[in-house]
Amino acid sequence: MSDQSPPPGWTPRDPVAPAGQPAGQPAGPHTAPKPKRPRTGWRRLAPTWRLALGCVLLLALLLFGTLIAGYLLVDIPPANAAATAQSNVYLYSDGSQLARDGEVNRVNVPLSQIPRTVQEAVLAAEDRDFYSERAVDPKAMVRAAWNTLTGKGKQSGSTITQQYVKNYYLGQEQTIKRKVKEFFIAIKLGREKSKDYILEGYLNTSYFGRNAYGIQAAAQAYYGKDVGRLTTAEGAYLATLLNSPSTFDVVTHPRSRDRALARWNYVLDGMVKKKWLTETERAAIRFPEPGKVRAASGLSGQRGYLVEAIKDYITEHEILDENTLAEGGYRITTTIDRRRQTDLADAVDDQMVSKLDPEQRPVDRFVRAGGTSIDPATGKVVAMYGGIDYTKQYVNNATRHDYQVASTFKPFVFASAVQNDSRTQDGRPITPATLYNGDNRRRVVGTRIPYAPENEGQISYGPIPVTTATDLSVNTVFAQMVVDVGTAKTKRTAIALGIPESTPNFTATPAMALGTMQASVLDMTQAYATLADHGRRTPYTFLEKITKGDTTVPLPDRTPRQAVSREAADTTTSMLISVVDNGTGTAALAAGHPAAGKTGTAELDRAAWFAAYTPNLVTVVAMMGQDPDTGTPESLYGALGQARIGGGGYPARIWAQYTKTALEATDPVDFDLELQPGAAATPPPFAPQTPQEPGQATPGTPFPPERPNRPTGPRDEQSQGQDEGQDQGQDQGQDQGQDQGGQDQGGRTEGQQDRQETGGRTTEGQTTGSTGGTGGGGTTGAPGGTGEGWRPRTRTRPPSEYLE
Repeated sequence: MSDQSPPPGWTPRDPVAPAGQPAGQPAGPHTAPKPKRPRTGWRRLAPTWRLALGCVLLLALLLFGTLIAGYLLVDIPPANAAATAQSNVYLYSDGSQLARDGEVNRVNVPLSQIPRTVQEAVLAAEDRDFYSERAVDPKAMVRAAWNTLTGKGKQSGSTITQQYVKNYYLGQEQTIKRKVKEFFIAIKLGREKSKDYILEGYLNTSYFGRNAYGIQAAAQAYYGKDVGRLTTAEGAYLATLLNSPSTFDVVTHPRSRDRALARWNYVLDGMVKKKWLTETERAAIRFPEPGKVRAASGLSGQRGYLVEAIKDYITEHEILDENTLAEGGYRITTTIDRRRQTDLADAVDDQMVSKLDPEQRPVDRFVRAGGTSIDPATGKVVAMYGGIDYTKQYVNNATRHDYQVASTFKPFVFASAVQNDSRTQDGRPITPATLYNGDNRRRVVGTRIPYAPENEGQISYGPIPVTTATDLSVNTVFAQMVVDVGTAKTKRTAIALGIPESTPNFTATPAMALGTMQASVLDMTQAYATLADHGRRTPYTFLEKITKGDTTVPLPDRTPRQAVSREAADTTTSMLISVVDNGTGTAALAAGHPAAGKTGTAELDRAAWFAAYTPNLVTVVAMMGQDPDTGTPESLYGALGQARIGGGGYPARIWAQYTKTALEATDPVDFDLELQPGAAATPPPFAPQTPQEPGQATPGTPFPPERPNRPTGPRDEQSQGQDEGQDQGQDQGQDQGQDQGGQDQGGRTEGQQDRQETGGRTTEGQTTGSTGGTGGGGTTGAPGGTGEGWRPRTRTRPPSEYLE
C-alpha cells in the first residue's frame, strides 16, 4: 500500500482556483469579489430598496409642494350665494308655477348672545374637540371615506371649520374640486381667525329646517323665542337637527321621533362626557316638544304638502342633499297634473269637508283625509291631497306612517298565494273559488301563534269562497290564508309590490293579514299601481326635471321590473273588481269606469281606507282621526253624523267623484286580465249593481245583522226564501266542518272593520249567492247545505255588543 500524502514541502493544490489566481495561492484581501447571482422570478419585478426609498421621498416632496402651493394659491373667497340663499321654484307638469318655497329666514347674532350650553350642545353633536383640534382632521376624513366605501353609511369627516367654509364660502355640491378648496380654505381660515369667530359663523349659517338659517331663526321657528332664552334641552334639540333637519323634525315627521330622540340623547350624553353637564343635570332634562310649523303664506292649501313631499323625495333618493336643496335656485318641474290636483281637492271638499260641523259634532274636529293618485304605466304621481290646509294642518296625511292600513292589505295575501302556488292546510290550491271556513273567532291552524280573529259584526259565514270573502272582507278567511301562504312569503310579496320594508309594525305574523302595518297612503298607492299594471312595478316619482341655470340634475333610474307574475296580479284584480261590483266598494260604481278596489277600516275606526284603480289610474283615499291639539290618533265613531266610518263610505265616494272627473275626457276601458287556472270558474255573486240611496233595499239582498244606531228594514220575500231554503242543510254542514276542523275560541282581533256605508246603511255582511255543497271537514272549512242562496250564520253576540 503506497502513502498518498504529499511529500513534505509541497503546497496543496486548490481543486477550484479563481481565474487568474495561481493554484495553491491563498485568497487575500485583493482577491476579486464573487459575482452576484442574477435576479430571477418575482425578484425581477420587485423594486430595490434604494428605488423604493427614492419614490417615497419624491412623493413626500410632491405632496409637501402641493400643500404649499395650494395654501398660497387658494384665497378665502367672499360669501357665496348660500349666505343669501334663493328660493326654489316648483312647477306643475304643464310648466305653470305650483309654488315657491319662500324667502330665506336668517338673522345673524353674535356668539355672546348664544347661551354657553347651547354652544356646547352644538359642539357635542358636531365636533367635540373643536377648540383643541386643527382646522382639518385628515384621519377623520379618511375614516369617513372608508366607512362610506364599506357600506357603513355616508359619514362626514369634516370639522366645524370645514362645515362653515362649505356653508359660507363655497357650496353643497359633492365634487372633488369643492372638497380640495374646502381643505385649503379651512387651513387658512384656522390660521387667520379665532375659534370663536368660526363657531359664530357656523351657528349663523347652518340650516336647521323649517326654512330657518342660523340658530336665531331656528329658535324662533321651533320654540317661538330668541336664542338667548333657549334652555339646554332646547339647544340640544336644535343641535340634533343639524344632522338631518327635516328627518328629525318630530312635528312634521312623527315617524322619525325615535331616531330624533336617540340623537338628542347622544348630544346630551356627549355633553356629560365632556363635563359640560353633570350627571344630575342630565337626569333632570326632559325632551322639549317643539312648536307647530308656521308655514309661509305662499304654501297655503295643498301647495305646502306637495312641496314638502317633493323635497322629501329629492333628499331620500339622494338626488340632492338637504343643504344643497336649501341653497335654492333650482327650477323643479313636477309630475303633478294641475287639473287632476284640483279635481282631487274638490272631491274631498264636496264629499267630506263640506259636511263637517265641529260645533254640532265635536268629533268632526278629529277628521283628516289623505289621498294620492298615480299613473300606473309611468309611476308618475299626478295628484296628492295632504290635508285641509298646510298652514293649518301641517302633517301630510298622504305620506304619514302612523295609521293601520286595515283590510286594504288583504289583496296582497291572495296575490302572494297565487305567486307562490300556495295551498290550503288540506292541500287544495288557493284560487278565487277555494272554500274557506269563515266562522267568527275561528282558531287559525298551522301556526304556533294562538290567533282567533273576529269578523266584523261578529258574523259567522261558514264555508265561503275566497271571492265572496274578499267582497265581504271576512277576517277569519284571510288570517288563515296568510298562514297557508306563509307570513314571510306574504311580506316579501308586499315589499315587491312597493311597501317599504321599514314600514312601522310590518311584522310577519298572522295578524298582518288584517292590515296591522302602518304604511302611508303614498306607499299603498304604489303597491296597488303594481297590481294595476299586471304585476309590473314602476317606482313612483314626483319629478320630471330639475335644473339650475344651464345645469340639469340627473334623476334616479326607474326601470320597471316584474314584481309578481301577471297571473298573480290579474287574478287579484279580478277579485277586486268583484268588491266594487258586488261587495263593500259599490259606491265606486258612480265613477262610471270599470274599477277594482278594496275597503278597509282600522282599529277602533281610527282610519278608513279605499284603495282602487281603473286600468289607467290608481288612487288611494284614507280618512283618519287625530286630535288637533295633542296629535294623538282618535276614533271616528259618530263623525259626520255616522255611527261608524268605513272605507266603503266617504273614502269610496271621494274616489268615485275624483276618478269620474279625472277621466272624463277618456272612454271607459275594460281590464285585460290573464287569470290563474280555475279562477274564471268562480260563480258570480249576486249583489246591487249601483250605489244605494239611504234606506233603499235591493231585491234579493238581505240586510246585514242588526247593529245599534243603524237603520234596518224588513227582509224581502226572495231573501227570506233563500234563508229558508238553506237553514237546515247549511247549518248542519257548517257544524260538521267546525267539529272536524277544530273550532277553537280565541282573543279578539286587532279590531279592523271593513264595510260599506251607502247613505247611512252598512251593507257589509250581505249575502252574495255562493252555491252550497255537501258537508265536509278540514281545517279550512267545508261546504254545507243544498239551497241556492247563501247567507252568514247567526251572530254569536247580541246586537248591543257589536260596537266597542
